[in-house]
Amino acid sequence: MNAIVNEKDEMIMKLVHYFVTEEDYTPINVQGAKDEIWLENLNGPYKIIRINSKYIHNNEQLDFDLFKMNFVIKQIKKKTLSFKMNVLNICLDMGNSVKLDNIPNNIQTLNIPSINELKKNKVMKELFPKIKNMIFKSNESLKSFEEIIHITDDINSKTEKENKKYEQVFKPKKIIITKVLIALCLIMYIVSLFVSDSFDNALVILGANNRGLVLNGEVFRLIAASFLHGNLIHLIVNMYSLWIIGSQVENYIGRWKFLIIYLLSALMGNLMSMVFLGEYSLSIGASGAIFGLMGSLLYFGYHYRLYLSNALTSQIIPIIIINLILGFTISGIDNAAHIGGLIGGYLATMIVGIKYKSNKSELINGLIVYIVLAAFLVFAAVKFA
Repeated sequence: MNAIVNEKDEMIMKLVHYFVTEEDYTPINVQGAKDEIWLENLNGPYKIIRINSKYIHNNEQLDFDLFKMNFVIKQIKKKTLSFKMNVLNICLDMGNSVKLDNIPNNIQTLNIPSINELKKNKVMKELFPKIKNMIFKSNESLKSFEEIIHITDDINSKTEKENKKYEQVFKPKKIIITKVLIALCLIMYIVSLFVSDSFDNALVILGANNRGLVLNGEVFRLIAASFLHGNLIHLIVNMYSLWIIGSQVENYIGRWKFLIIYLLSALMGNLMSMVFLGEYSLSIGASGAIFGLMGSLLYFGYHYRLYLSNALTSQIIPIIIINLILGFTISGIDNAAHIGGLIGGYLATMIVGIKYKSNKSELINGLIVYIVLAAFLVFAAVKFA
């Protein structure tokens, strides 16, 4: 029986099927691209794979094709916040006179006109060892609509599963922990109004951060201070920020992971603050933990930058920068707590992990760095005491 598709179309179908179902690449839409397919996996051996079925008959046409490719790659780099991007350019129809010299270092270009050439290609076999089981296991061509439908269904099924994962991460969820944290801060503010004749004394009693008291064993202050506020405006500003930022982090990352991130951010922020506090100075407020939530969004946004790239560059990063600048220019703001919280939140999110994105090495690295940094800050606080 004769094949119902030509060899070039068969190669395209089999390659796309393999990269999507086995190597977790995702098809991306490139405006104006004809006779070419672009696939993306930011964790793959090549972040971008392009399958090009256009006929390239000489080196001048190849140079122009690479020029256009570089333009598209720059757009993808900008969207994905990538400084470097290695690309695999698979050409299926290239003239015999074309020489693959002077190719940009970031673009690995292969001339693979047939299945037999694909079998022989060392780059493909070394980087994608599973390909031999998917494409090379049979010499038979696609001979029926059932085989084509099977391949198409596999690709659609894989894409549908990935879409469901992203839908699960981003769909609105009931916010609980953020509300509980806000309620605790409100309660502690009310309590602080009545616990002593002096408001400052009440803050000390309830757990304001102070280097000497913490080093004397009152370590509960490293968390308690994040639930205390100096006045009503301080409280309102922080609770509004906590609601806006906290509800997003809780929605994306999950309730209990969010709580861990919040507490670890508060701890790191207060440790950093303790190092730079004067001997008799007090530090209070949820802003260190809130900066930790910004750090968490930064980590989350980077891993889901294909979906949040605009929000990451136009909202999250500018908000962090503006608030840090305000902290350095306005007196009375504990910027050390903000910076510590920001770092703590980023590391805490590494520790608890992001659904469908994190791996064990990231979790371990985050935990090690967090512990080392916390130990260093304790050591520095003792040295300054």
